[in-house]
Amino acid sequence: MTSPSLLLLVDLDGVLYRGADPVPGVGAVLAARAALGDDVVYVTNNSMWYRTEYVDRIAGMGAPVSADRIVSSPRATALYLRDHHPAIRHVLTVGASGMDRELEDAGFRVTRAGDAGELIRGEGVEGTDGGDGWEAAGRPEAVVVGLDPQIDYLRLTVATDCIRAGVLFIATNRDPVYPTERAIRPGAGSIVAAVEAASGVTPISIGKPAPYLLEEAARVVGREPAEAIMIGDGLTTDIAAALAVGARSILMLTGVTSRADVDAASPDERPTWVAADAAELAALLELAALLERAGD
Repeated sequence: MTSPSLLLLVDLDGVLYRGADPVPGVGAVLAARAALGDDVVYVTNNSMWYRTEYVDRIAGMGAPVSADRIVSSPRATALYLRDHHPAIRHVLTVGASGMDRELEDAGFRVTRAGDAGELIRGEGVEGTDGGDGWEAAGRPEAVVVGLDPQIDYLRLTVATDCIRAGVLFIATNRDPVYPTERAIRPGAGSIVAAVEAASGVTPISIGKPAPYLLEEAARVVGREPAEAIMIGDGLTTDIAAALAVGARSILMLTGVTSRADVDAASPDERPTWVAADAAELAALLELAALLERAGD
């Protein structure tokens, strides 16, 4: 009898790498699990990049990877819209080029808020000519907001006008900050909050801790999210998302969460297991595989 394989949903920053540096040994652990037949899918809230832009970096750390096994929040957003709102074909975006490409790959017509904003630029006090952003954008059926390093008042105006016209409002994620190697910068959630405040509409959020990112990641390998083991470093994102879909989880102490944070969390917020490093991760995954075989 063939042993059942594990489904591993793996966060990137804080688990596989920290900034530019790999977390020692984690890539090798994932490669060993993939060689045994486990499904490894990477999940990230980062909305800036197209999925192929991660491949060389992940491969360079010794981890198994292909572009179809990387599910970022913009890719999950595109898949969510395609699967849950098939009537929507035209999307306004506030975000980076990687998000636009993921939506275009899924067959959506994309209008960038920056392009539509130029059509209503004017001499008014607020810098517009008073034109309607929804009309200027060609009447899109949804607005998708992620991290946009070029955000300005015109882009916010166009997005707000579209949402006030009644279109669907989607946030790739609500992370308030975006850590870089040198500083902490505003995250997608900061831009989402501005659009939400101006429009009076709360968006559907796709990224962790919402369940949709993990649901879409499981589907790309034809499996159910409750089968997964989520490997992440954030209690309020990775572990919360795992709990939302009924999955097991391993919290890595290689990122933003300390053991004291875990101990302080309420029982219903804690992970299934905790690993301090790659060696403990390998041992826990072997334990999980043994439990799978015992239950087969």
